[in-house]
Amino acid sequence: MIDLKALQALTSTMKVLYTEDEDAIREEITRYLQRFFLHVDSGKNGQEGLELYKNNDYDMVISDISMPIMNGLEMSREIRAINENQEIIIVSAYSSSEYFTESIEIGVSGYIIKPVDFTQMKDTLYRSALKINAIKEAENFKKNLETIIQKRTDELEESVENERKLQDYQIDNYEKTILSFIEMVERRDTYTAGHSQRVAEYSKMIAQDMGYSDDDVMTLYQAAMLHDIGKIATPDSVLLKPGKLNELEFTLIKEHVSTSYNLLKKIPMYKELAHIIHYHHEKFNGKGYPHGAKAEEIPPLSRIMIVADAFDAMTTNRIYKGRMSLEDALDELKNFTEIQFHPEVVKSALEVLKDVKLDENISQLPSSKLEEERFAYFFKDLLTDVYSKSYLEFILIKNKEDNLYKHITGVFIGNFTNFNVKYGWEDGDKLLADIATELKESFSDSLVFRIHGDDFLLLSKEVLHVDLSKLHNLDILKYNDIDIKLIELTVDEIDNNISELEKILPS
Repeated sequence: MIDLKALQALTSTMKVLYTEDEDAIREEITRYLQRFFLHVDSGKNGQEGLELYKNNDYDMVISDISMPIMNGLEMSREIRAINENQEIIIVSAYSSSEYFTESIEIGVSGYIIKPVDFTQMKDTLYRSALKINAIKEAENFKKNLETIIQKRTDELEESVENERKLQDYQIDNYEKTILSFIEMVERRDTYTAGHSQRVAEYSKMIAQDMGYSDDDVMTLYQAAMLHDIGKIATPDSVLLKPGKLNELEFTLIKEHVSTSYNLLKKIPMYKELAHIIHYHHEKFNGKGYPHGAKAEEIPPLSRIMIVADAFDAMTTNRIYKGRMSLEDALDELKNFTEIQFHPEVVKSALEVLKDVKLDENISQLPSSKLEEERFAYFFKDLLTDVYSKSYLEFILIKNKEDNLYKHITGVFIGNFTNFNVKYGWEDGDKLLADIATELKESFSDSLVFRIHGDDFLLLSKEVLHVDLSKLHNLDILKYNDIDIKLIELTVDEIDNNISELEKILPS
């Protein structure tokens, strides 16, 4: 459930266009939208909405389908022709597949069925607002970065009269600038720092085995050290996310390749490095990015970096995927020859990497209390401020290695839907937040998770003794509409597996 304050924090500076031909519905939803957004314009049909759009800037467009003069889908197509990235949400009584299909073709971000469920609308608005803010954050970061680079260039050109001195001065200052950028990336994402160094070493070994000159080997090494510098423009919400990325987040992370290229190509001494880096996520079969280059279209030194980059990713512990053994990683290189990797590069990689000593401590997993809190930040439940089910999945995976937690205690709240109906969502939200607070304070050495909306799990090292009378002392429980049950398990009973846990929990 999305907290209203969290939604308002995201949308308070946004402008919305809403079109609906039925006056009563238009007035009701307009009032609802005005609770969150800075400015809301409304139109009675698609033609009126399109004219408003042409004369104003909107972060989000929300529209009904069936309207006179021009319907919502026709208006959406016209808006897409003006701005292909416009965020569009459809609100309609139509639920047939043809309207869904046409909406997908247009690229709408949400489809809400009438009569409007405001909980669904709130969730849809929240997801769209997150997407809009993430894109804005990335764009602003890149613009600021380009401004810094241009300002430094202008200062150099004005301050140095002699061309030779200018070039020397540029090289020295650009090196310092780039090194500071690398340091910034490493401080934001500690994994990237070690990863770049390892990719550079692996690239060097492969290039030497393939007979490249010392100059080419050094060029490739430098390029590998800088290949992820574009992540400086990746939003923290994406770069530091410990779980799997969604489609939007993956699109944003992919932009680091072009950002790296655009940053480095402006520097004379780094133009060659920029060219190599620009292709390090291409694939032999042409299904990579950003160019879709294939086979011999990929620059020779880039082909080496592609293999080195993948090899290090395979042999590093990730959040949802353990690292491969050396033998399995080499087999993976062979299996994806002429699919992802160039066969000539793989041939040398298999030879020089077969005896490499992998550092078993290489991992994306948190290694300190501070890093654990940073990871948990991405998995906090907005309403109750306890951990989410997604973080429980991560902790159970990690627990297979360190075996820190032994027991699971479930607190299950019955008849909660009836409670919400009888007393209202606001009282229901307060109840969940109060119970979460009580559990966190009473069991500070345990991890508390909210699952299935109205239930909680406590993960602990020792057996817990939950006093239900404390929970029943909460003021909101005086209505006697809530039934609370407990279930106690050992972690061994579920083999650290979230799917096995769900089979045991009450439905």
